[in-house]
This record gives sequence, C-alpha cells and structure tokens, in this order.
Amino acid sequence: MLFNSYEFIFAFLPFTFFIYFYLNKKRLTKASNFFLVASSLFFYSWWNPIYLPLILISMIFNYVIGTSLTKNKEYRKVSKKQLLTIAIVANIALLGYFKYSDFFISNVNFVLGTEIALLCLALPLAISFFTFQQIAYLVDSYRGKIKEYDFMNYAIFVTFFPQLIAGPIVHHKEMMPQFANVRNKVINYKNIAFGLFIFSIGLFKKVVMADTFAVWATAGFDEATTLSLFEAWATSLSYTFQLYFDFSGYTDMAIGAALLFNIKLPINFNSPYKATDIQDFWRRWHITLTRFLREYIYIPLGGNRKGNFRTYINLMAIFIIGGFWHGAGWTFIFWGFLHGFALVLHRAWSSLGFKLYTWLAWLVTFNFVNIAWVFFRAKEWDDALKVLSGMLGLSGINLPNILSGKLAFLNHYGIEFGNFVINIKGDNFTPLWLLFGFILILVFRNTNQRINRFRLSKDNIIFYGVLCGVFLFVGVMFIGSESEFLYFNF
Repeated sequence: MLFNSYEFIFAFLPFTFFIYFYLNKKRLTKASNFFLVASSLFFYSWWNPIYLPLILISMIFNYVIGTSLTKNKEYRKVSKKQLLTIAIVANIALLGYFKYSDFFISNVNFVLGTEIALLCLALPLAISFFTFQQIAYLVDSYRGKIKEYDFMNYAIFVTFFPQLIAGPIVHHKEMMPQFANVRNKVINYKNIAFGLFIFSIGLFKKVVMADTFAVWATAGFDEATTLSLFEAWATSLSYTFQLYFDFSGYTDMAIGAALLFNIKLPINFNSPYKATDIQDFWRRWHITLTRFLREYIYIPLGGNRKGNFRTYINLMAIFIIGGFWHGAGWTFIFWGFLHGFALVLHRAWSSLGFKLYTWLAWLVTFNFVNIAWVFFRAKEWDDALKVLSGMLGLSGINLPNILSGKLAFLNHYGIEFGNFVINIKGDNFTPLWLLFGFILILVFRNTNQRINRFRLSKDNIIFYGVLCGVFLFVGVMFIGSESEFLYFNF
C-alpha cells in the first residue's frame, strides 16, 4: 500500500488510528499492540502477500537470537560472538539471495562464459530496510544495550507501518520507550495537527514535485537516444530533484503518520543539497543509513583510529557497501566508489588546511552529487555515458526559439534553435520547474527546522490549517495514477 494512495489516506490510516486509540482508551493495551502489528502486516502484504511469511520468519529468527544474546554465557553451547556472527550471516544471506543472486550469476556467466539460468526473483518489499534494522538490533543486544523479552513489542519495532517500507532505519532503544510511554496511548491533538501538516508537505513533495521531475528524468535516461546540452542537464537535475523530493517526501509522510500515533521518528534529511562539502552532505542525506554504516561497519573496522591510510580504506569500504546495498549493479557500486573517493579527497584536502569560498564549495559539492547520481540512476553504463556526454555538449547544443533572433550568429558555431527539450518530453515550463526546485531546496526551511519551530497557538492555527488543507487538497488532486516511491526498489 502506498502512502500516496486513496486507500491509505482515506481508509487505512484513519481506521487504524481510531481503532488503536479506542482499544487504548479501553485499557486493552495488548490488544492495541496486536492490532497495530496486524495492521502493519496488512499494510505490508497489500503489496504482495506472498512475502508476508518471509518477514514473519525473519522477525521470529532475530527475536529468538536477540533474546539469547542477552542471557548468561553458561546457558549457551556457543559464545555470544559466534551466535551474533551466525545471525548476521543468516540475515545477509537472506538479503543476498533475493537481491543479489542474479547479479552474481550474471557476472559468473560473463567471466567464465557459462550459461547459468538467472533466478529472476522479485525483490521482497522493504527487505533491505528491515534487514539492516534487525542487524542493528542484534548488535545492540550483543553489546548489552537491549533487553527485549516480549515478541509483540519486538514485532511493533520491526513492522510499525510508517517506517516499515523505506525507513528511516530506527533503533530499538529510540522506539520502544515511546510505545511503552503511557501518555502516548492517549490522543494528542497537537501531534495530530503537526503530523497532518508534515504528512501533507510530504504528499506534495511526492505527487507534485517528484512525479513531475520523474517524467523528464525517465525520458532522458530510458527513452532518448541522444541528449543535447540542455536536455542532458535537465535530465540529470530532474533526477537529482526527483530522488530528493521522492525520498524526503516519503520520510515526511512517515514522520507525519507516526506522529498521529504519538511516535517521533528520527529525521532522515536535513537540507542535503545545501551542503558545502561531501562530508556535510552525508551528515544531511539519508541520515539513518549513514548512522548505521558508521556505527556498525565503519567504527568496528577501526574508524579513524588506526592512521590516515586505514581511515581512507574504511571510508571506501563503507561507501562501496552503501552503494551495493542500494542496488545489485556495477553502476551502484561505482556510485559508492565515487562518494568514498570524494570523502578521502575531502579529508586529505582538509588536513592540508585548504578552504574554498562558501559559494564555490557549494557549487562543487552540488555538481559532484548531481553527476554521481547519473550513475546511480542509469540502468546501464551506456545510459550514464549518454547523459554525461550530453552534459559536456558532445551531442549538440539546442537553445529555445525565443533566443534565435538575438543569438542567430551562434548558428555558425553549430548551435541550433528550437526543440531544445523535445527528447525528454519537456516544454517551455521545464526550466521554470528546475528553478522552482532550486528555490525549494535552498531557500525554504526543511522538516527538521519546522519540527523544532512548530508552535500551535490561536494566532497561527488558521494559517497552519489553511496551509495543510492546501497541500492535502493539491496532493490528493495530483494522485491520479499511483506511482511507487523510488526507494521501494532498494
């Protein structure tokens, strides 16, 4: 079930909300927890019920291992470390089987000249997210940070529907105290107001902004055979904006939906395209994934405690792993390599005491991120090369007809006029949309800032109510044909 669907907005969400709090009002806490888990599993299985047993088996397995890791050593036949290793390997093997089998088979066929048949497995929804989330739970249990002996509580932690499909990747210790808090069992009208407001912003981001940019990005990457200079830049920027508004929109909707239940999810975005260096970017983009990679891979590998060379190796490792986590393809791995290499360069540059003007640092950072996204989006290497060559002007330059009168002399230099966005299904409004995208990401406050500043009073209640109503109305009107969130594919 999609957040941007009529079924979710007008049926599932209000029904789940009212029944959950009704049961809590009657002090049927266990029943309310069971209902929330059942609703979340229904939400998950709406997409494809065949994978419902998979998440159930995964939950039971990790719950049993997690509780075992909290017991005393003398009651075990294996050490805690061995048990943790077995559990992590099992989780990664499950993820690898569904997500990476065909990738490895196709590479074996290419290298050895074999003809092993591909498995062509459908990727189970949310498997990348609930796998990482449960690995974090196991490691925290091993470290003695968690003691969870109630399976229903654990099931809520894994399946809570606002964050189940595409994150944020949450920790047990930051979620379960909220569910255990008695005050959170009662309807909180301030949380409802702010939750609906944030949800409406996320819906607008997705169905108005992201889905508009998706048309040009899809046409440029998947359909066009060649791209002129402006078409190529419009294609890359459209995907850069599509990905941001799509994923941050999902996160806003998740935060907003969770607030209805008095649960505060961690912030996943903090204006990442305002970053002035690549390290700053990763402090702002997909924050919970960065946190996971840092705490459970980078630091165990040694972090920055074993000299510069080892630090650089560790940085490369976590970003290549991060790229591979996003998708089973060499383009994803190369995207991770680019970001890892950029982090290494940034650390080396900073250690020498060099600095750039703020505006130049932003320009370099944004353009690097934008170019790297080309490899992230491209289905094949040829698609990436097509866009990049167009961005360099190697496939010709077309300008709008309106400029032909004053700039006609440019014809002598091979520059043409007219049809300047025809290959990406664009029109004269495409440049204005790109400008609008820049304004939204660089000028306006983000969700995190709005959460910190939100104060509902008699003076602003009408303003927030009208703004929320406008966002919801426009969002619902734009739903039309449902579109998946991009991170469903990862």
